[in-house]
Amino acid sequence: MSIISEFREFIARGNVIDLAVGVIIGAAFNDIVKALVDNIVMPPIGLVLSGIDFSDLAWVLKPDDPATPALDAVAIQYGAFINTCIRFLIVAWAVFMLVKLVNVIRRREAEKPPEEKPAPTPQETLLMEIRDLLKRRAD
Repeated sequence: MSIISEFREFIARGNVIDLAVGVIIGAAFNDIVKALVDNIVMPPIGLVLSGIDFSDLAWVLKPDDPATPALDAVAIQYGAFINTCIRFLIVAWAVFMLVKLVNVIRRREAEKPPEEKPAPTPQETLLMEIRDLLKRRAD
């Protein structure tokens, strides 16, 4: 088997394709959550906290030196970190709710009583009797 055919077989497996779809959807979901946090969640929180824009919050360790344009200010961007933490919590909550939904569906499936076999038809009953008679003759 050549490398190319092995690679095709590897890619054609369902779990690899499922993983690729999951990564793509996850990336798109990340953009949605980022927009949600930056544009919807954080502005009201900033308004409640006297108009603070969290994305601009930083501890400046070394201010920008105008004499040397190559050097930028050195700062700890804790506001961006707060935004990222909130974004993570939203994603974690969404994943938790999805897993919870899947577990509920699985539990419902497990709780279903097993399907009862229907009573045998007269034809099946006759065939079972014939089978049993043939077994007795063989013994």
